[in-house]
Amino acid sequence: MTKLFLILHIVAAIVAIGPVAVAASMFPPVARRALTGAGDGDSRATLGVLNRICKVYALVAIAVPMFGFAAAGVMKVTGQTWVVVSIILTVVAAAVLGALVLPKQTALLTADGATATETAVKDSKQLAMYAGIFNLLWVAVTVIMIVRPGSTLGH
Repeated sequence: MTKLFLILHIVAAIVAIGPVAVAASMFPPVARRALTGAGDGDSRATLGVLNRICKVYALVAIAVPMFGFAAAGVMKVTGQTWVVVSIILTVVAAAVLGALVLPKQTALLTADGATATETAVKDSKQLAMYAGIFNLLWVAVTVIMIVRPGSTLGH
């Protein structure tokens, strides 16, 4: 059962979080081009697709901690430091996505006219920073899951 939950946890992380990480990172430069008039006519449509990818896969990503909790429970490691730190970082990453990345994407998507051009560069740079923080949090979780500092699993 342990192997099954670990496989599901890892596959869910790759399939769900990977697309969010990429789409969130692609959104700011496309937004700058679209909102400043430097992009082609498809830039606005591309923004919509990138935003939708982030929203849909963020919901799918709920499976990652679910399978993670299942695996940790079967392995009896839920109280270990590396698991607790991973949980905390995952919650922070979800908060960054839900409270910073997605709202800023929506604001840029709905921006129109002169105001959009004036704030597009500033807001897209801020969004790029939020997306970078989100991605770095997931890198940290991945490293912790591999290295498992303080683990008592024989390493």
